[in-house]
Amino acid sequence: MAGRTVRVHGFPAELPPDRAADKLTIHFLRSRNGGGDIAEVRVLPGSPPCALITFEASEVAQRILKVKNHVLAIGRTRYPLEVTLHAAELSPDEV
Repeated sequence: MAGRTVRVHGFPAELPPDRAADKLTIHFLRSRNGGGDIAEVRVLPGSPPCALITFEASEVAQRILKVKNHVLAIGRTRYPLEVTLHAAELSPDEV
């Protein structure tokens, strides 16, 4: 999973997790957004919420990171997204 997962912030907290996952999947599948095939979308609880999106190929994650302005449109509202590379934390057993 190294290099294939990005962390996304900026989508509305009031959006139910399953709907947020659907909206993010649609956004990051689109080639015009730099996207591609997605292996997994996990919406993590918290305030503000964030999502981890794992792509099938690391090249897609790299393209996503190069796009400067990701904007998620929900209805007439536009939410600027912050997208960063997700650095997986290793447990002491994995070192």
